[in-house]
This record gives sequence, C-alpha cells and structure tokens, in this order.
Amino acid sequence: MTTTALAGHALQTRSVDGLAIRFVDTGEQSGPTLLMTSPWPESLFAFRRIWDQLAPVARLVAVDLPGFGHSEGRTELFTPSAMAQFLHELIGGWGLETPHLLAPDVGTGAALFLAGRHPGSVASVIVGSGGAAYPLEVSGALADMIAAPDTDFLKDFDSRTSVGAAVEPAAPRTGEPEVWEDYVSAYEDGRFAESARYVRAYPVELPVLGELLPFITTPVQVMNAEHDELVPPSNGTYLHERLPNSRLASFDSGHFPWEQSAADYGAVIADWIAGEYARVGSMA
Repeated sequence: MTTTALAGHALQTRSVDGLAIRFVDTGEQSGPTLLMTSPWPESLFAFRRIWDQLAPVARLVAVDLPGFGHSEGRTELFTPSAMAQFLHELIGGWGLETPHLLAPDVGTGAALFLAGRHPGSVASVIVGSGGAAYPLEVSGALADMIAAPDTDFLKDFDSRTSVGAAVEPAAPRTGEPEVWEDYVSAYEDGRFAESARYVRAYPVELPVLGELLPFITTPVQVMNAEHDELVPPSNGTYLHERLPNSRLASFDSGHFPWEQSAADYGAVIADWIAGEYARVGSMA
C-alpha cells in the first residue's frame, strides 16, 4: 500500500469550517455509515488493518481530526468539547445523516461530548484508549505532558525521533515505512506541540464530561487495551460504569489495539454495527 490510498481509496481533502480536512471515503452504499477519527500521534492510516474487515458492513469515512494527522488545525479546536462541535458540523455538512462514530484515543472525549450535547446526531459511538477518568488516570509521557506547567519543553521536540519511537509498535519503520512516515511527518514543524494542547485540556474538560456521562443515552462500545502504557484500562471501566447504555470489550494489546489486535478489534466493531449497538440501547 502507499500513502496515496487506503485499500484502493484515494486520500482527499475537503474544507470544513475553513480548514482543509484529509479524509478517505468508500462512497455511498446501502447500510450504515461509520465515521472514523484519527488517533494521536497517528493518522487515518491507523485503520488500515481493520479497513477490509469493516468495508463490507458499512460505508467508511475516515478523517484526520483538525490539527492531527495531516489536517489543518486551529488552536481553539484543541479541546474535546470544541472538537465535538466540529464533528457535529462535519456530519451535517457532509450529509452523513446519523453515522456510527469510531473515535479512539483523543477522539474519546469528543465523541462522548457529541453524544451528550447533540443527542441523535450519531447512531452509536465506539471509544477507548483515551483519557476519560477524572481524577486523571494516565501515565508515562502522557501524564508528564499534561502535568507540565506549559509547553516550553516541547519547543525543541524532535518528532522524527520521539513520534517515530512512539508509533514503532504499531507501524514499524522497517516493515511499513510509508505509514511510519505519514505518522511522523504529520507532527513536524511544531504540530506536535500544538496538538498537545488537546490533552492538556483534560483537567478542565474531563470533570465536565464526567457530569454528562450518566445522561448519555446513545449506545457506547468501550474498547479497553489491557496493557496500555499511557491510558490504563481503568479509563474504560470508568466510562462503562457511568454510561447507561454501554458495553465493554478488552484486548490483549498495548496502546494501539486497532493495529496490535486488529482482527479482534475489527470483529467487535463489525458485530456492534451489525446490531449489537441496538441491543445495548434497548436495555435502558
């Protein structure tokens, strides 16, 4: 594969709220639509290993969120609540009607804010591997980044070294050089420091989200990586215990289950879209 296509579907850009957003779309077809948002510090190529598994069951629309991957960003969008509003505008502007939303990692908070503040905008959400619990339950470099008094320590950040090492377990440089390059190049020239504003907003945003969770009626599939070195699985448990219509799935994986446990991860999503989400919703 090359970074000019994803399973034969060309990369495109489209303006949303004045920003050039990179995306891939399998095109209109009968059945549901699955909107997929890029994890951090990766891009929409994170879904390459589950793409063929999901393409038969849904129209797939994968996007690089603003300021992540290779989409243009804007400072005021680097909070989960602001990103939720952006997703609401994208869904309406692109005529996606009521899609399912796969939003791992940084997309977790945005997807849940969207479901809470715009009920009925999505058929279901699939989240996980993103900071959600408050008080914060994050570790490693992510915890250090959030706790730092400012982002001055990122001024000399070497994305090729640091991002390259972070994504190596998911996209080895020697095995998938073009995917690795797509990830690393997305966060050069200060883009990593700018995107870090998003997770640094967690101490303010997650308490608000926590108050909202019990009132979210949208079905939610929570995806837990049991060996996540940055976002402990307690975050998924926190969500599952508070969301009235949720199901929890666990994977024998590090922080990147969509790549490290792709077959199992994709199977859960396929079953969910095929009808599990409706059964979870009916249990309310």
